Parts: sequence; C-alpha cells; structure tokens
Amino acid sequence: MSDENSIRIEEVDAVAPAPRARVEEEPAVRPQASVPHKADYLEGFLAAGAAAQPAGEPGGEVYDAVITALKEIYDPEIPVNIYDLGLIYGVDITGDGHAVVTMTLTTPHCPVAESMPGEVEMRVGAVPGVGAAEVNLVWDPPWDPQKMSDEAKLELGML
Repeated sequence: MSDENSIRIEEVDAVAPAPRARVEEEPAVRPQASVPHKADYLEGFLAAGAAAQPAGEPGGEVYDAVITALKEIYDPEIPVNIYDLGLIYGVDITGDGHAVVTMTLTTPHCPVAESMPGEVEMRVGAVPGVGAAEVNLVWDPPWDPQKMSDEAKLELGML
C-alpha cells in the first residue's frame, strides 16, 4: 500500500563524497597587460571634498540650528526634549528662511496643547537665518513611544 503522500525510507551503506573544487596554481610570472593603467578614479573624488549643504537642508547650518533649538524645548511632564521624544515629524526650511515644523503632542488632551506650538514657533523663529516660523500641529499618525530616540528611552528607563 504505497501512498503518494507517504515518505519513502531507504537505507544506504555509504555516500559518495562531494566533488572537490579544483584550484590551479597561478603562473609565477604574469604577462604584462598591453593596456596602460588608468588613473585611480577615486583620486579626483577624494580631492574634491564634501559638497557644502544648503543652509535649509539636513546637515546645513540653519537646519541644524533649528534642530538644536527644538532640543532645548522640554515636555513639562516628561524630562525629555520634544525632538528626542519624537514629537517633531518634520522640519522644512525654504531658501528665503521660512521654517515649517510639523509636530504632534503625546495626546490631544495634553495640558500644553495650547502653549507648546506657540513656544516652538517662537524658538524656531529666533534662530538666525529663519525669517518666519510656522508650526503645523497634526494628530495623524498619532504619537507612540516607538517614535522616541534611544537616548530618550534610556533616560526614561525604557531600554
């Protein structure tokens, strides 16, 4: 009674060894290539150095100053700054110095729901190079503890 779904067992005495890779020895003397050696393409790249970042882009002077300003604002209930807490969803800076910060709060019923966006706008607007600041308060996606940086989680004993 052989069923096509049954497992067939076969006993063997020995198994042939797997074939081995063959490695031929390299000739002692290599023939010279007839094509001249090209210059290292990395030489020019390394000599050029890093390209300067526009001031309003990540890594730029104004952008980094805005992030530093946001890291100086602390949630009054949690001893962590709002940037590391994960409340800042985005920072956009135009060429003419208009900064737009998209942020959320830990909950819509947060006691600082009325004052926090105003403080963010004031602090970002005070950054040199920022002409105008705007804060967009959003609730979607909602904040959750996974948005916190590792430093914030460590500070709160979550790591």
